[in-house]
Amino acid sequence: MSALDPTKHASSNLQGSYAWTDTLKGVYYGPGSVKTALPKLLGIVGGKKALVVTGRSLHDKTDVVKRVENVLKEHNAFGGTFYQIGQHSPIADIRNGLQQFKDVGADIIVSVGGGSPIDASKAILYFHQQETGGPFLRQIAIPTTLSAAEYTIGAGYTNEEGFKAVVSSSELAPAGIILDAELTLATPERLWLSTGLRALDHAVENLYRPLVPPPLKYLCYAAIADLFKYLPESKANPQSIEARQKLQIASWMSLWPLRLEKHTALGLSHALGHKLGARYSIPHGITSCLTLAPVVALEAELLSQDDKEWLAGALFHLRKPSTGSLDNDIRQLSKDIQKLVDDLGLHSTLSEYKVPRGDLQQIAELAVGSKDDPTLPKVVALLESLYV
Repeated sequence: MSALDPTKHASSNLQGSYAWTDTLKGVYYGPGSVKTALPKLLGIVGGKKALVVTGRSLHDKTDVVKRVENVLKEHNAFGGTFYQIGQHSPIADIRNGLQQFKDVGADIIVSVGGGSPIDASKAILYFHQQETGGPFLRQIAIPTTLSAAEYTIGAGYTNEEGFKAVVSSSELAPAGIILDAELTLATPERLWLSTGLRALDHAVENLYRPLVPPPLKYLCYAAIADLFKYLPESKANPQSIEARQKLQIASWMSLWPLRLEKHTALGLSHALGHKLGARYSIPHGITSCLTLAPVVALEAELLSQDDKEWLAGALFHLRKPSTGSLDNDIRQLSKDIQKLVDDLGLHSTLSEYKVPRGDLQQIAELAVGSKDDPTLPKVVALLESLYV
């Protein structure tokens, strides 16, 4: 799962379609908004008893989860809290969460945290529906990182063999999303900034993802501009609520709710990240720091003319001059992305995570989806370059 889709599609410049995730009943944003938005969404969605799903660090080391619990308690909607979701959503944690969901008699999940608890909540609801045969129950997501898992219909988790697995259904997209920048203040800096690079990865790869309509690509341009502006501002002034709220909105724009007929990786950077993340315990934000800039440089050789134009167009929205050629504009964008990664203190290597060089061929094959893909040698060479 999550390999590149080999299907060839016509350009979406002049023809295509758009459908949204129709489970979504509302996105509320603003500092302090959880106090009013959560009761509103419970009323709209119809949840009577919520299980809060989160991670241990957020639960034990911050007051964020307690604040959400208190809002639920004020409205007699608190059923319990499951706080044992680990990085990359291990299947054992999902099964334990499902058991607690049933034990407390919950009918809705309120997820709090990053991509792992949000994706784990989707998986819990997926397996719950598989067990009961009834309707899919709903999730309200309260993200505290910028990974943007709350806007998708797919749930990535780690299977028993340690590999990335995915369940997907249009019914799994959260029914409500609350972007409250105050709740992100306790997010560790490296996690906050690296998931901002994950959002940049979404925005960039959506520019050449098949079937994405032009209006969403212009939202991606806006996301790219704001991520380049506000990530350094947030690093320089971590207490700036305004910068954090702007970044949450940029994350939203980077992966605007979109229902495609088939759930696939956005592009090569995401495909590589999925293969590296779970197996070698590399956070997804860091996988984007590793792969996005070199993938963009490689795409200067591989993309169609239309896709090159969209990708090169990001320079204009970053208020950077054109180099005079599409290919060199794309290479300049790659350099700008790498500089952003370095300036944020997020430069990483595969050596740090002890990824064996002998695994690179298999990683590349799994990412591109075939041993016969003509780009395979270039992808292996790209991975080789990530050890320094």
